[in-house]
Amino acid sequence: MERIAYQPELSPALRQVVGNVDYREFRETLERMNRLLLDSGSEDEFVGLRMAEYEKDAAAYARKMGKRARPIGGKERANVQQHAVRALRCNVARELTGESARGLSVRLADSELLQWFCRIDRVDVVRVPSKSTLDRYAKLVPERVVRQMVDRLNGVAARTDEGGQSVLGLEEAVDVTAAFLDTSCVRANVHFPVDWVLLRDIVRTLIKATVLIRKHGLKNRMSEPAAFVRDMNRLSIEMTHSRRRPDSRKERKRVLRRMKKLMKVIDRHARRHRDLLKNERARTDLSEAQASVILGRIDRIREQLPDAIRQAHERIIGGRRVKNDEKILSVYEPDIHVLVRGKAGAEVEFGNTLLLAEQRQGLIVDWKLIKDQAPADSQMVPGCLKRWAHVFGSRPVALAGDRGFDSQRNRDRLEADEGGRLCPAANASRPDRTAHRHFQERISGTPAEEQRVCAS
Repeated sequence: MERIAYQPELSPALRQVVGNVDYREFRETLERMNRLLLDSGSEDEFVGLRMAEYEKDAAAYARKMGKRARPIGGKERANVQQHAVRALRCNVARELTGESARGLSVRLADSELLQWFCRIDRVDVVRVPSKSTLDRYAKLVPERVVRQMVDRLNGVAARTDEGGQSVLGLEEAVDVTAAFLDTSCVRANVHFPVDWVLLRDIVRTLIKATVLIRKHGLKNRMSEPAAFVRDMNRLSIEMTHSRRRPDSRKERKRVLRRMKKLMKVIDRHARRHRDLLKNERARTDLSEAQASVILGRIDRIREQLPDAIRQAHERIIGGRRVKNDEKILSVYEPDIHVLVRGKAGAEVEFGNTLLLAEQRQGLIVDWKLIKDQAPADSQMVPGCLKRWAHVFGSRPVALAGDRGFDSQRNRDRLEADEGGRLCPAANASRPDRTAHRHFQERISGTPAEEQRVCAS
């Protein structure tokens, strides 16, 4: 465990509030979460994992700059640890309240209870994290660090002592004998990926970066940057209304050609300002890291510009379809895909496939976010069973999911492992799932005679 190097702030005691049942229940929930974070060692573990990531990033940055990695001082270590504790607790509070980053920042400024839980309450002054800080807290560590911490906590929650009681003091230990699987779509926070709208996004990003460089004193000859944004917005409006005209196809082609011509001018100005910042950064008050962020933003967008123009040309001027694996759905989210799910109200979605596995009590104990094109549901079962066994020491004896998870190979794999069962897909040969009494008993933990239907 990482040794905590900072001195906790002196905080006032929480006042007793009566007359509100909802507040009392919320307070009891936060107090229980506080005990779990401390008693399970999750907070100390998260601090240690965050400190290891910080040292790794510092060493990697030093190598990139051709410098020798410096040791982390006591004051710097204490600051990193303090922010790690606050990040963990603020993220928990954000999930419990369902607030956005902005909304949680407002509630933290107003609620003594949340200030106490998030460790920002002080006697003299309370410094509330801004919405930008809370957003950075949500991305403080990579997913593998979160998984490592959650897996250890779930493993502890599933253990019992000699008397059969939960070692964490829960009413009952987490039951991991049955697993319920399902897949969902994590929708990307993007607008509908119309081809010419992607060009508008590129213009806005490049112009904003150009304005930022000019604001710090590096200027190259060009028209007023805001004029380019106005021109692009005007063309976007023309493109929107062109479909209502009798010659809509011809009009759309004309507008797109004007967009492409404007894009070349904007790209040229962005490239010149980018080179100016790279070569003459010392003339500005920007640090090397800040300049690197601006340069990286311009480079990422400019790299996608030729493909975005080609995609719009193929669809609008050429009238040809673009394959899903070749489409640019967002210039900001490169890993999202077109998911044809065929559900009511969501025939097609844009995002990534998420596999979720929960146990009988409804606790999600395994997940897998697939950034590439998702495989069939049945192909995700072996990986889920392997992760399950790694965390809990054994595989579930029963597995339930929709018919997409069913396959002969998966049934054989489970039945060969201590008599496990997989709920079969309904078909002509097996129309009645209530006949599988052995599976019902394992999946629900109650005798089959007491059940009406097969849980799936």
